[in-house]
Amino acid sequence: MTETLQHFIGGKYVAGESGRFGDVFNPSTGEVSGKLPYATTAEVDAAVRNSQAAAEEWGKTAVPKRSAVIFKMRELMVARREQLAEVLCKEHGKTKPDALGEIQRGIDVVEFAAGVPHLIKGEFNSNIGGGIDLYSIRESLGVVAGITPFNFPVMIPLWMGAMAIACGNAYLNKPSERDPSAPNMLAEMWKEAGLPDGVWNVIHGDKEAVDALLHHPDVPAVSFVGSTPVGEYIYQEGSRHNKRVQAFCGAKNHMVIMPDADMDQAVNALVGAGYGSAGERCMAISVAVPVGKETSERLIEKLAPAVEGLKIGAWDDPDADINALITRQAKERVEGLIQRGVDEGAKLLIDGRGATLQGYENGYYVGGTLFDQVTTEMEIYKTEIFGPVLSVMAPSTYEDAVRMINDHEYGNGVAIFTRDGDAARSFTDQVDVGMIGVNVPIPVPMAFHNFGGAKRSKFGDTQMHGPESIRFFTKMKTVSSRWPSGIKDGYQLAFPTND
Repeated sequence: MTETLQHFIGGKYVAGESGRFGDVFNPSTGEVSGKLPYATTAEVDAAVRNSQAAAEEWGKTAVPKRSAVIFKMRELMVARREQLAEVLCKEHGKTKPDALGEIQRGIDVVEFAAGVPHLIKGEFNSNIGGGIDLYSIRESLGVVAGITPFNFPVMIPLWMGAMAIACGNAYLNKPSERDPSAPNMLAEMWKEAGLPDGVWNVIHGDKEAVDALLHHPDVPAVSFVGSTPVGEYIYQEGSRHNKRVQAFCGAKNHMVIMPDADMDQAVNALVGAGYGSAGERCMAISVAVPVGKETSERLIEKLAPAVEGLKIGAWDDPDADINALITRQAKERVEGLIQRGVDEGAKLLIDGRGATLQGYENGYYVGGTLFDQVTTEMEIYKTEIFGPVLSVMAPSTYEDAVRMINDHEYGNGVAIFTRDGDAARSFTDQVDVGMIGVNVPIPVPMAFHNFGGAKRSKFGDTQMHGPESIRFFTKMKTVSSRWPSGIKDGYQLAFPTND
């Protein structure tokens, strides 16, 4: 039976009023599992107004009390992660272990946010001159919005929202239309944890809802994760309406394999980073860069059979390596790009097209795909494929590898595998990429550090979670204070100094 989903506003579910709906699918089976309402501009405005009323009180709540609610949410997530993972998997398609890993990374940020009393402290200097004390304080912004992607429907809303509410804001989540049930479940759990109604609202929709948030005068900050074209639009449109905006976008992540690398370790890393979650990660490795012909031959000798042995499967198959893609359109796009690679002259070593699964014939599956002899002019190199497709490129020298990485328009993540400390140190200095792994294939920082890329992988000046998120979700006030005993008679026309 198809379920009609709802928005979550003011601590309760609210039916959509637009009359516009989109289908939600189970990617493993290709069946419609739900109908999702798409909000109008008026509905978004109503959600913002509800959040405004809640934000005013929440911002006045004592910081330790806010922290206690966040810690309670952490306990609920630990207790219910299996249930949350199942809800996530049915709409996303990812395997259960992958979903549990995503949820744990969300829990990590909730734990970090629970330490907000320390994180939100201002600064103080006593007697900077003439009996004047100088101090700064951080205050909440009000209602902040998070526009979150399909590929991490639990983790990314928490990366944004946990930090936003820790800083005293109300958080309005506009999740992906593809897998909305897990974000709704998060809102329910926050309510149970003791978060006041309206502090965490969820509004569903398409571009109309996004534009309503970008244009709304009472939403001062917007955080986004998604594709580069959409992220660039959100950054430009939000900035045009005088908002602070951070947009984390597309990627083409390289992994350099030096001749001295442990090849078994490198292959294991490539398989996990390239094909995990069917490649639907902005931090997925999609380009293997063995340095030199001999390194390339050794890599492919071990890599090809590993890729060929990957098993596709539904989300509840404990032996599945590669899950279904999110939509039929995504499957068709990935298969089209594979054909484009063949047409442009890349050597297709393993072809994942036409993958079928008994009992799940209508699921959106593409098997592990491996290309060799890829060049920088090919579309499969330039484009973020977002599927289980790995390209191998073999520059002659280390310098050529670094130049290739720096010439690419994206700069989200990169890795180098080597035993040479000098090569690793040189690499981290030279590449223009936001997150770098040394013998670590997916260098996503822990919650207490900052996440973010470079070049066209990120728009805006701030990073996600870590200390940067405190700066993004608060505004600073600086106070100069002097009491009557330090005040002398007479006025001064010169610019004030500490004299």
